[in-house]
Amino acid sequence: MKSFQERIAEVTRKGWIAASCWGLVYIAFVVWVAWGDWASLGWLALLPVIVDAFTTKFINWSWWRKYKDTKPVLFTICSWIDAIVFALVAVYFINVYIFQNYQIPSSSLEKSLRVGDFLFVSKMSYGARVPNTPLSMPLVQHTFPAWLGGGKSFIEHPQWGYKRLKGWDSPKKGDIIVFNFPTGDTVCTLMQNPDYYTLCYYYGKDNVTRRKRVFGDIVYRPVDRRENYVKRCVGEPGDSLQIIDGVVYTNGQIEKDYEGRQHNYYVVTDGHLLSNSYLTKLGINQDDREMVRSGVYLFPLTQAMITELRKNSHIQMIQRQPESEGGEVYPLGHNNWTRDNYGPIYIPKKGDKVMITEDNYWLYQRIANAYEHQPMQIGQEYEFRMNYYWGMGDNRHKSADSRYWGFIPEDHIVGRPIFIWLSIEKDNPWFRGHIRWNRIGKKAWE
Repeated sequence: MKSFQERIAEVTRKGWIAASCWGLVYIAFVVWVAWGDWASLGWLALLPVIVDAFTTKFINWSWWRKYKDTKPVLFTICSWIDAIVFALVAVYFINVYIFQNYQIPSSSLEKSLRVGDFLFVSKMSYGARVPNTPLSMPLVQHTFPAWLGGGKSFIEHPQWGYKRLKGWDSPKKGDIIVFNFPTGDTVCTLMQNPDYYTLCYYYGKDNVTRRKRVFGDIVYRPVDRRENYVKRCVGEPGDSLQIIDGVVYTNGQIEKDYEGRQHNYYVVTDGHLLSNSYLTKLGINQDDREMVRSGVYLFPLTQAMITELRKNSHIQMIQRQPESEGGEVYPLGHNNWTRDNYGPIYIPKKGDKVMITEDNYWLYQRIANAYEHQPMQIGQEYEFRMNYYWGMGDNRHKSADSRYWGFIPEDHIVGRPIFIWLSIEKDNPWFRGHIRWNRIGKKAWE
């Protein structure tokens, strides 16, 4: 066996450069992860292993390479394993700490973000979270696809507590944010929309638990394994928020007028049928085209679309959908609010104290029980342990958002969309507008 001095003497200049570069990257990463928790600097103990991989090579990671000529099958298998492991490790760290791909699944943010948009979501903007479930498969949120056998894509233990690394910003009003679904901790596998708690409210917990053919098994998911949602942040920690006639007010100030904001409207014609080509030109997706009866439609419309519709001589009336058709809102069964007239409410800020009364108990009860795991009693002050946000879709009447399931805890924030790298129009065929070329490269955070 070669001595340490002999191994040092054999190290090439290229090896020392590679060891220095990767060593510095590793040191920077450990310092970033350990920021504010300096005990984690103990991970620097692995630095000699990284240096050794490019220099002295006491740990022979590539032992199988010597069998290239004598045992080609073993060499090929090990080559594939080496490449796959490296790729999985690289993807894991990129996906957890740097950026994540996300596809817009629903029309809740039309026209700002459209169904079929593929986004790069920055984890570093608000600071990446250290994963709650570190033993998980990259690129799979919680369940393997059916062709891989289904089942959980993560191992529940160990589970780490909430820690967010140093970022350069925090969510602000107007930001589009990606987050884990707050009420996605408990899930009915066969009926995931509406959420488990809403199903229990309408059907009863016993029915939901017992009728597995309808609702499926009930599973629990840690915070970072819950479904990813994307909404616009309309309320920050410490804000007072109220919705009056569909308009959001924070601290008494009216929200910014976003160009893509929509509400549902009944559109009545003189009996004339509106053609698909006309509705496509108007900007109404096929999924949003609902004919109530002949000559009566229900569409989500922006003000610009309403103006364009009024130019059509066949349109007799455009009327906003009544509040009564919007369903009950959060907290279910404990208010007479609607999706268009909601609150006022206070959005909790870390460290703030609120006197718990019969009026606000159910508004904050889930925070204490599910997110902070602290006791809360009427007649006593409650101190919040985290910051909370209020998220809503720009497509206001076709968005399951904070009005229906409540506050977004800071430990659920995933990141900030940066730009659209691909956009697919599923209603159009290939070579005829299937790819929305004009949206590729467009910024996605406003």
